Amino acid sequence: MKKKGKASAAGLLVAMGVVYGDIGTSPLYVMKAIVEGNGGIGTLDKNFVFGTVSLIFWTLTFLTTVKYVLIALNADNHGEGGIFSLYTLVRKNGKFLIIPAMIGGAALLADGVLTPAVTVTTAVEGLRGIPAFYQLFGMDQSIIIYITLGILLLLFGLQRFGTDVVGKAFGPAMFCWFSFLGLVGIMNFGQDLSVIRALNPIYAVRLLFNPENRLGILILGNIFLATTGAEALYSDMGHVGKRNIHLSWPYVKICLILNYLGQAAWLNRAIDSGKYTEVENLNPFFMILPESWLIFGVFFATIAAIIASQALLSGSFTLVSEAIKLHFLPRLKLVYPGTSIGQVYIPTVNFILWIVCSLIVITFRTSSHMEAAYGLSITVTMLMTTFLLYFYLIQSKRSKVLAIVITSFFAVIETIFFISSAAKFFHGGFVAVIMALMILFLMSVWQWGNVIEERESVEVDLKDFIPQLQKLHLDPTVPIFQTNVVFLVPRMDGDLIGKQFLYSILDKKPKRAKVYWFLNVVVTDEPYTQEFTVDMMGTDFVVKVQLFLGFRVSQEVNVYLRQIIQDLMQDGRLEKQPQRYSIIPNREIGDFQFVLIQESLSNDSELSHWERQVMQTKLFIKKHTTSPENWFGLEYSEIKRETVPLVIGKKPRIPLRERENFHSHH
Repeated sequence: MKKKGKASAAGLLVAMGVVYGDIGTSPLYVMKAIVEGNGGIGTLDKNFVFGTVSLIFWTLTFLTTVKYVLIALNADNHGEGGIFSLYTLVRKNGKFLIIPAMIGGAALLADGVLTPAVTVTTAVEGLRGIPAFYQLFGMDQSIIIYITLGILLLLFGLQRFGTDVVGKAFGPAMFCWFSFLGLVGIMNFGQDLSVIRALNPIYAVRLLFNPENRLGILILGNIFLATTGAEALYSDMGHVGKRNIHLSWPYVKICLILNYLGQAAWLNRAIDSGKYTEVENLNPFFMILPESWLIFGVFFATIAAIIASQALLSGSFTLVSEAIKLHFLPRLKLVYPGTSIGQVYIPTVNFILWIVCSLIVITFRTSSHMEAAYGLSITVTMLMTTFLLYFYLIQSKRSKVLAIVITSFFAVIETIFFISSAAKFFHGGFVAVIMALMILFLMSVWQWGNVIEERESVEVDLKDFIPQLQKLHLDPTVPIFQTNVVFLVPRMDGDLIGKQFLYSILDKKPKRAKVYWFLNVVVTDEPYTQEFTVDMMGTDFVVKVQLFLGFRVSQEVNVYLRQIIQDLMQDGRLEKQPQRYSIIPNREIGDFQFVLIQESLSNDSELSHWERQVMQTKLFIKKHTTSPENWFGLEYSEIKRETVPLVIGKKPRIPLRERENFHSHH
């Protein structure tokens, strides 16, 4: 795979389309949320306006530019970014690092649900500024909701086709959007150059203690909305490459700041004129547009909102697929619709996101209510990323003092943002928190269940059973079960494998075969590995295969296995298996049977009450998610399912006694 390090004009455009969607639509609602949060235009003075822009500028500078663009993007795992890629880089530093990774991942997914709802609703609400629309519908919110739900249905419906096609159109569209933001900003800011003063950090500090600021430090909860897309920027790095982000970010940031300065200039004029004090749900973003541009502006904002949502959805799919491969989540059906690497679509996740997103729009109704819920969970993800970055900085031979200073600086800023956003909890923030906790619960059960299984699994040495397998393999009295019998083994440590696999061959109805295959899939820390090892244990009828697949590669086992068999036959390590009857002339590979062993928790298991609950929950989830045959691409293969009791811990001796003098009573 070619490394995406090179910058190109096309790469810069794609970066605009994929990476900056979320942060690029924030001017739609940030100033609106700040003005509303303070009680409307009538409550503002000019120092307040300068202070807000100053806070936005310095937040974008410290959090987005320094932390993410300059530091986090260097913490890439073979070109891939995001909290799970960062975790795979640093996990060797301690088992406990799984906790921040899971918390951060869950919070990021929860926030991904809110983004489409907030951005699309805000864009559609801009229609009210169009006189003809206002005359028809007035302040009726229902029509806004219907349009928003229609757009969301279209957006989620398009996901199955992949982002390849759409992605190519996104880049130029977002470049035009940022240029539009900058232009409109300059048109307003040009009329009042005094707002440039807002870049002085003094105004930011003063605002936090300004009596006109009714929220005090809690205003940061709304300011934070300006940088919520920074985490998505890091997660999407793999799609466009670090270099392209480094080169395109300055342009994006300048356009964003110009737009905020333009909105500030308009607010200053509005404060002076006093004519907007009574207007409800006022959105400075749409107010700075010339009237003749308004229809175009609303249309354009809606397109940008769709692109932002799209970027977040593809980010959510990537995040979930990584979590599945890292064994944080149960298996779900993954579809690889596009040609570009790492692109994935998960129907189940898409459906859930669509339902929840639509419910949020119906429940909260207006964008201002949704803004209240937005941003809280992302502060949690940022804090967790900062925590993992500390270990990354130490690992990459930076001085410990420097690592502590850098990460403490960001941790303090993010903690303040977290506390400010926590004030939103009762105003809707609880929605994101509940969603994050549900995802975290699922991850924890899954992970804990894996730990219990690993701890208690009974393994046997395959070498000890070679004589028995040979005897069975050559025994003419036992009918041939299949030419090749394949077992998918979850763990393989040297020659040790789970006892249940040999039990299936020898103790059930004996399975005589030409070749016994024990196949184990190892998910590597690198994203795109495709390698294997073969050990034939000195025989020509027992083959141990380990497949090493990256956490972004599909696990279609039968495709890989056929290739491995061909390679072994060509090398003369495996006998050819000519078929007497076949539609394929001179077929040399025999028939296959995949034996899938399902586990059900035995009542004999010695587990604490809690652990038993965890295991039962895990097995229940497993039952209702994607089956192994779907996951390993075996839908069209010969499959035999077997259930074995999962006995965990030692079997207790049953207190059963023989009755004495049984015969004397007769």
